[in-house]
Amino acid sequence: MSSIQIVEVGPRDGLQNEPDIVSTADKLEMIERMIDAGARRLEVASFVHPQRVPQMADAEAVIAGLPDRKDVSYIGLTLNKRGVLRALATKEGGRRGVDEIGCVIVASDTFGQKNQGQTVAEGIAEASEMIRFARENGLIAQVTISAAFGCPFEGDVPAHRVVDIARAVLDAGPSEIALADTIGVGVPAQVTDLFGRLSDFVPADIPLRAHFHNTRGTGIANAWAAMAAGVRVLDASLGGLGGCPFAPRATGNIATEELIYLAERSGIAHGMDLDAAIAANRWMAGILGRELPSLVARAAA
Repeated sequence: MSSIQIVEVGPRDGLQNEPDIVSTADKLEMIERMIDAGARRLEVASFVHPQRVPQMADAEAVIAGLPDRKDVSYIGLTLNKRGVLRALATKEGGRRGVDEIGCVIVASDTFGQKNQGQTVAEGIAEASEMIRFARENGLIAQVTISAAFGCPFEGDVPAHRVVDIARAVLDAGPSEIALADTIGVGVPAQVTDLFGRLSDFVPADIPLRAHFHNTRGTGIANAWAAMAAGVRVLDASLGGLGGCPFAPRATGNIATEELIYLAERSGIAHGMDLDAAIAANRWMAGILGRELPSLVARAAA
């Protein structure tokens, strides 16, 4: 483990479950602060219906205000082809827009229907079409298998189902495949097993990415297990913000500050500045009016 890439998902996954609407200006300030802290891939918005996720109603306004940095890649989450069309529209008229779209396939029928109105089979078909369509129109398209470690409604998700989903979507040519522990039920042994299974057949030129939530306190341990299994791209959210509007009792992502600390103290290059991330944490706490979950930031106080 010589280096990892940290994908900052705070502006989207971190904020989407916040009860009070965060202003467009504050979202852009959050993004700029995390770029200043070294983030070079950021999930900045999701193209979803504003009635479903009100916090993301200003997706286009956020994207229009993004810094035009050639060394930074911006990701927009899309759940269907309409979302891809909205992502493409952000680039019209020579505008920068988003660089990547993130597609989602939920690994259980019940959660998939609640989250995006799709069964597993429908999710595979929709995501595959979205990936092909995005690539044809010049967008990078990656995919996340959500609830890969457990479903809030069905319980355990069989490992073979996650493997089958990954095999099926490979034909569409995603740039990257992520496994997400959406409700934070996974443990390191599961992480080792699932990423090991995928490594057996996913080509080396398609990176695997890990996305962990810390609902039961295993998020950072799972991140370490993923790195040990060969994963070099990991999502994290400033301060440990996050949650899913459609997953009962789901809590935040692993904190960016804690992933930086883990990597730094383990001699793994990560390209980010811990002090700057902690400063961004304290600024964001002022915006939200409460202390953020990150223990590393609290310890540094």
